[in-house]
Amino acid sequence: MIWKRIFGRSRKDDTPYALYGALVDQARNPIFYTDMGVPDTAEGRFEMVALHVHLALRRLRAGGEAGKELGQKIFDLMFDDMDQTLREMGVGDLSVGKKIKALASSFYGRMQAYDEGLADLDGGKLEAALRRNVIPDSAAADANAAALAGYVRETDDELSAQPIEEMIAGRVIFTLPRPLATAGAS
Repeated sequence: MIWKRIFGRSRKDDTPYALYGALVDQARNPIFYTDMGVPDTAEGRFEMVALHVHLALRRLRAGGEAGKELGQKIFDLMFDDMDQTLREMGVGDLSVGKKIKALASSFYGRMQAYDEGLADLDGGKLEAALRRNVIPDSAAADANAAALAGYVRETDDELSAQPIEEMIAGRVIFTLPRPLATAGAS
């Protein structure tokens, strides 16, 4: 089955892989982990991938049926990736399904919280959701959550400004996140 996915794909089938790869690359930017307080752990990396996938799915909703279809493929790829990662980390076969189900449930909850946070123009709900889900307790947690919320809002705006046809074709452009000292400053 895996060989069919790799060798039996057409060019069109590469689009979700290209887009998911771009999302993962952005989520792995070291600034999130060194300057914004995201833990450089399996959980922290999952949170950042989930956050970027959420932002992409938000944008793809505007792409009609093609956007919804691509969004579903991105979602499926993310959880296939998580399944593979858990197995590589040594999680037993019998536990993987339960863990994936729990990750999917938490992902849906985060999507709702982040959507509500992005709709809340004063920013408090988004910061609270990021503080709860991504940023661990520390002396700098509030500043880190504010910086990450600023990045999320900026990225959501940038994705909304990109032509949906480009994203459906697997092309997305991200601005690099700014270190905490300059995050939110214009």
